[in-house]
Order: sequence, then C-alpha cells, then structure tokens
Amino acid sequence: MQIVIALYDRFTALDAVGPHQVLAHVPAAEIIFASERARAVSDETGTLTLGADASYADVPHPDVLLIPGGPGQSAHMGDGPFRDWIIEADKTTTWTTSVCTGSLILAAAGLLTGRQATTYWLAMNELASLGAKPVHDRYVFDGKYATSAGVSAGIDMALALAARLTDDDTAQAIQLGIEYAPNPPFNAGSPATAPPRLVAAQRAASRFPNP
Repeated sequence: MQIVIALYDRFTALDAVGPHQVLAHVPAAEIIFASERARAVSDETGTLTLGADASYADVPHPDVLLIPGGPGQSAHMGDGPFRDWIIEADKTTTWTTSVCTGSLILAAAGLLTGRQATTYWLAMNELASLGAKPVHDRYVFDGKYATSAGVSAGIDMALALAARLTDDDTAQAIQLGIEYAPNPPFNAGSPATAPPRLVAAQRAASRFPNP
C-alpha cells in the first residue's frame, strides 16, 4: 500500500509529520514524501526540513494521497504541475486526504465540489467559495475523501483512516503505541472555547478574509 505525502515550500510540519507518525504503523504501508522533484523541503518556519525522495512523476498512482496545509498552500491554488499531479493521482487513489488548508488545494482542483469537507477554522469561508460544503468537525469523510481541521486534527484523521485501511483494533493499537491521549493545559484549541480576545486577534491577523 503506497501512501504519498506531498511536500511543498512552507508546509506546516505537523500536517505532514502527524499523519506520517500514525500511517507509518499501518501494516504493509510504504510511506513516500514527494515534491515536484526529489529535494529537501522546508516548513513554514524554515527550521524543519524533510526530504522528498520522489518526484510527482515517480508516484503517479498512490493508494493514499495526503496533502498538508500551511502558508505555502496559496502558491498552489492555480494551474501547475502540482495540481495536474493531484488530479491524475486522484483518478486511481483509494483515499485522497488533506490536513488543514490542504483541503483548499483539493477544492481548488475541483475534487471537493459539492462534498462535505473541513479545513483550518479561519479558512472555512475560503473552502465554501471553492465549492465544498464546510463542516466544523475535527475530520470529515465523504466518499473516498478525508479532510481534517487544522494541524493537530491530522492525527485524528489519520487514526480514523488507519481503521478504514485495516480495522479498529489495529488503529487503536497504533494510538496506544504513540500514546495519543490529548490532555492540553488549556481549553483554547477551538474558536468555540478559546478566549474571545484571542479569537479576535487571530481573525484580525489571518491571511483569509472573514466576516
């Protein structure tokens, strides 16, 4: 089972690494990081670099395709090799997935039109404008498409996907193996629970238009 995680400049690290940590433990999974060419790709902070060992041409027919989000997403919303590869790969994938604003890339490619999907909380309006039906959940499955909310939600989506690729016991064993039992010190991980002043500040600073 070939699982390809796309990388591009200024991706968000956990969007790629979180699902990788889960899916790498799926039996018989082959995880490949791919970019437009085999190279080192830096995240949005410039402090973490992952190696893309394959080009898009090297992995034309992945079983599972995962698109991370991040500030670099905005450079891949139009025509180009990345979009062309995604559209072609999607024709034969078993699952096409995204984390955070990676769903905007899928939606811009026309793959989420009329489908329920989710994304980073500040990008929900953008997702709607691209033809998807936004859902405010941690992750959403609609047909063979699985999308997750921002960053850490990619781990949740990957565990749910692992269950579909294998079974519930295997997915739970992976969860136990990585000791994924979130217990954050604050209840500020959602705009519904975070202090209003913090929500307002992030809205004001967002690169996405909000009402």
